[in-house]
Amino acid sequence: MKFIADLHIHSKFSRATSRDMDLEHICEWAKFKGIELLGTGDFTHPGWLKELRFKLEPKGGGIYHYRGVNFIFSAEVCSIFTKDDRVRKVHTLLYAPSLEAAEEINARLKVHADLASDGRPIVPVFASRLAEMVLEASPEAMIIPAHIWTPHFALFGANSGFDSVEDCFEEQTPNIFALETGLSSDPAMNWRLSALDKYSLISCSDAHSPSRLGREACVFDCQMDYATIRRVLKEKDKSRFLQTLEYFPQEGKYHYDGHRACNLRLSPSETKKHKGLCPVCGKKITVGVLHRVEDLSDRPRDYLPENPIPFKSLVPLEEILSLALKVGTGTQKVNQEYHKLISHFGNEFNVLLEAPAGELTRVTSLSVAEAVLKMRAGQIQILPGYDGEYGTISFDEGKTEKKEEEKPAKGKGKKQMEMF
Repeated sequence: MKFIADLHIHSKFSRATSRDMDLEHICEWAKFKGIELLGTGDFTHPGWLKELRFKLEPKGGGIYHYRGVNFIFSAEVCSIFTKDDRVRKVHTLLYAPSLEAAEEINARLKVHADLASDGRPIVPVFASRLAEMVLEASPEAMIIPAHIWTPHFALFGANSGFDSVEDCFEEQTPNIFALETGLSSDPAMNWRLSALDKYSLISCSDAHSPSRLGREACVFDCQMDYATIRRVLKEKDKSRFLQTLEYFPQEGKYHYDGHRACNLRLSPSETKKHKGLCPVCGKKITVGVLHRVEDLSDRPRDYLPENPIPFKSLVPLEEILSLALKVGTGTQKVNQEYHKLISHFGNEFNVLLEAPAGELTRVTSLSVAEAVLKMRAGQIQILPGYDGEYGTISFDEGKTEKKEEEKPAKGKGKKQMEMF
C-alpha cells in the first residue's frame, strides 16, 4: 500500500511547542494534510507516554491507531558530551517496535536523564553509548541522527558536530542506516557526499504545532508495519521507499550563514572572506547548512548518484495562500481558502501534487491556482534563511510555464536551481 509518513514530530510536552500538540489536534491535522502514518514523538516523556498508552489502540505489527491515524513509537533525545576537547550536542531520533519496547528504552535512559524535564530530554552520554543502550533495550529499535546539518544540535552541525558518522557513533556506526536531512537541506545536497551513499535519507516535519505536520515527509509503497518500514530503510529499497517530499532548503532556518542580531545574511564564500566573523559587530557568524555541505562534499553541486530515491520540493499550502491572497498565514481568509481546497480535493498533498490545473481554477481564484502551479514548476524566488530565520518566498512574475523534464546522465545530475 502507498502512504505518506511523517516520522518526526513533537508533543505538547516539548519546549517551544504548541499546547495543541495533543493527539486530537495531531490526528485532525494529519487528515487535513493527507498523512497516514506518524511518529508519536516524545515517547520518553512519562506524561506523553501515559496519554499514548491510554488512547492508542494496537493495530498489529508495531502500528497503533487513534481516530483513523496510524502511529509508530518515536522520540528525539539530545546527547551532550565532550569528545576531542569539544562539547558535542547531537539530536537523535529513536523508534521502538512496540509500546513495551519504548518502556524498556525509557527504563535504560532514565538512569542517566530526567525524562520528565522535556519531551526532548538531554541524555549526557556519548552518541555511541546512547545507541548501545537503546539497542540493548530493543534490538529492533531504529536510531536515526536528526536534522543532521543544523548548526547547534546535529551530527554534522558547525557548532558542535562531527565531520563523519563514524566520528560520532564510533563502534555503533554499523547500526545507523538512515539519516534525517532536515529542513535546510535536501537529498541533492546530501548526494554531494559519497560517504552518505549507503544511508537512506528521510525527511520529516519536526512539527511543533499541528499545522506544521507534513512540511516534509516520506512516501512508502509497502506493508504498513514497523518491521517492514525498518527493512525498507535498512535496505534503501527504492521500489518501496518511493520519494521524499521536501521544503525548498533555502526556506529553512539555517540554509545560509549569518548573524541574526545584525540582520546579516551571508553566502559561504562571503563568510570565508570575512574569516567567519560578522563584519558589523565582529562576533562569530553562525555557519549554515550549505556551508557545511560544501566543506565536507567530495562531489560537484549537480551530481546525481546511481539509482537515487527521488524527491519533490514543495511550499506548504498555507504559505502559498498567504502569498497569493496577500494576507498573513493564520488569518481567517487563508484558513477559509485552505479548508475550501482540502474539502474539495481531499487533503493538502492532493492540492499540492495532484489537483489538475483546470479543476484548481474552477475551485479557487486564478491567483491561488497560478501560485500552486508556479510552485510545482519551481518558478519561485527564495531569500535564504539564516541563523534561525526562515527564508522568504516570492513567486516569479508572469504566466506559469510548463517545466520540461531533463534526463540526467548516470553520475551527472540536472543542475540544481539557484534560488538566491
